[in-house]
Amino acid sequence: MSDEIEIKLALAPSAVDALIAHPLLSRCESQTIALGNQYYDSEDGALQSRRIALRVRRQGETCVQTLKSAAASQSGLSTRGEWEWPITSARRNAAGLDIAGLEALSHPALADVDLARLAPVFTTDFDRRSWRYREGESDIEVALDRGEIRVGDRLLPICELELELKAGDADALWMLAERLCQTSGPGVEQRALAARPANHSKASRAAHLAQGWGAPAANPAPTLDDLIEAIDSWQDSGDERWQHHALALGEALFARLPAALQAHGKTVLADIRDGQIPFHGAAWLALRRALS
Repeated sequence: MSDEIEIKLALAPSAVDALIAHPLLSRCESQTIALGNQYYDSEDGALQSRRIALRVRRQGETCVQTLKSAAASQSGLSTRGEWEWPITSARRNAAGLDIAGLEALSHPALADVDLARLAPVFTTDFDRRSWRYREGESDIEVALDRGEIRVGDRLLPICELELELKAGDADALWMLAERLCQTSGPGVEQRALAARPANHSKASRAAHLAQGWGAPAANPAPTLDDLIEAIDSWQDSGDERWQHHALALGEALFARLPAALQAHGKTVLADIRDGQIPFHGAAWLALRRALS
């Protein structure tokens, strides 16, 4: 088992070319691979209700089975447990899962789940372009994912950036994210990256696509994560109720901001009022780091 520590950003389509051309990444070697993923759950959604994700990933001729635990936010970074292992056709049941491997984990969240009845529920297919950024003792994988989530005949686009810490101090993640979102780089003019933090995982987005987003509930004491998740739901559902909810959360939250952060809060709120998803990477990172 390993802990996955990362910063995840949703990107506007216009941000892709700016990211690829960023001087920090242009000096790094990159590779692009096609990834196909089948996710599994029980008929009653036992894994989703426990915020557990189980998938089998296809990469060329290789298949890897992965179990991910619920993500926790720590100082603005996402941390979750991850168990993965390669599987062969001989070890897979009719649904495509290595049940013996799951049983060997003895994970408490699976204790009362009938593993033999787990079945495919949705797929994600995307191209991942990745860079390995190293500076000092820090080693960070930068991954740009573009593709789609498919539940039956319903689709959601994937356009997101993940910065995952492989080695070093977590502050290096913040430093790299902030430099990627800057409006300029050392000696090179650089467009501001149209990005925002995103809390909903691919599995969570698929579950909402299948079951609906429901109606937002009043929240008199919102956190920044509450606002981010409301924007996640608004962007995927297109439901104006989530836009209005995000605006109410933002106004309540940002009213308490210290003066140094007021401009960032106003930038985000202005877009929400105008019905636009607030892709302001630098402003969001400043808010997230200060309020986490």
